[in-house]
Amino acid sequence: MSSPNLVWPGRAEEGRRVLRYVDALSESVALEMARDPKVFLFGLDVDDHKSIQGSTRGLLEKFGAGRVFTTPLSEDAMTGVAIGAAMAGMRPIHVHIRMDFLMLCMNQLVNIAAKARYMYGGQVKVPLVVRTIIGKSWGQGAQHSQGLHSMFMHVPGLKVCAPSNAHDAKGALAAAIRDDNPVVFVEHRLLYATEAFVAEGAYVVPPGRSRVCRWGRDVTVVGISNMVVEALRAAELLKEVGVSAEVIDPIWLAPLDSDTIIDSVRRTRKLLIVDNGWNMCGAGAEIAARVAEACAADGPVAIRRMGFAPTPCPPSPILENAFYPNPATIAAEAFALARPGTAPWAPDPSSAKLAYQMQFKGPF
Repeated sequence: MSSPNLVWPGRAEEGRRVLRYVDALSESVALEMARDPKVFLFGLDVDDHKSIQGSTRGLLEKFGAGRVFTTPLSEDAMTGVAIGAAMAGMRPIHVHIRMDFLMLCMNQLVNIAAKARYMYGGQVKVPLVVRTIIGKSWGQGAQHSQGLHSMFMHVPGLKVCAPSNAHDAKGALAAAIRDDNPVVFVEHRLLYATEAFVAEGAYVVPPGRSRVCRWGRDVTVVGISNMVVEALRAAELLKEVGVSAEVIDPIWLAPLDSDTIIDSVRRTRKLLIVDNGWNMCGAGAEIAARVAEACAADGPVAIRRMGFAPTPCPPSPILENAFYPNPATIAAEAFALARPGTAPWAPDPSSAKLAYQMQFKGPF
């Protein structure tokens, strides 16, 4: 990457300028609200002076309290309001500060929002976007750091998106708002300060399309959410020891563009998936299964997964270092895949430190 804080894609052309991930979210919502008067945004503290870490900044002033407003602390009831509004023809964006608390409205999302269109024979649409934040930051521990996206990937009728950079965050959020189906939009809090080149006007990053962030020949590395950033740094470390890693960002987890990943693995015959969740029944397991099913007939394929350690999320920075994958551990795992039979290699742990991890300012 050309700078420690610049996330791919990185070409300045056609009206693009450098924009932070958090500002890309706010800009995308503003453009869609201006485009469609049926779009409104609500959620706990979206009108607070901190504006959900800045991701809703300026929206209240521009669109008024009738379209941007806070809610009571009741995830289940407010999700019901969002679903009802969507069924009535509105396009709500419901902001949840943390993904952990989506557990309080699982019935609404899984049994109502996801199934209404099917159960009513297509006569009812639920164009709802659920914005939700995941990830470590300053030691938030077991109940405030989880990545539960795989739970929603499991459910037909729900779409799941986890963009890794400002360009895709803006375009994918616009696509989610315009979609007639409920979308769980996953944002990693450590990505908020990262920058990428972003076009000024409205555009969409449609569902079901992965992105090859870096071409390589020796091993395919799939990163999910901010693990794309970590994987790109790992690829730089691998290059120093002669290993060429291809890095792929799924962007949309459901629907999942597995074809791009499968095409890559057919060339490299080696796959490492790095997730922002636990490996057990996780997004990495689904990707691994699809690749194994598609590529096994062509010959042996080596597949490994990395994700959270099998324990609740710790609050201690020392324990966090062991709990989460990082560029050094990703590089070491990818090297073992790419160079089987050779002596183990691992880069200097200091090379795992990335600027974007230091910029988060808690608590909200």
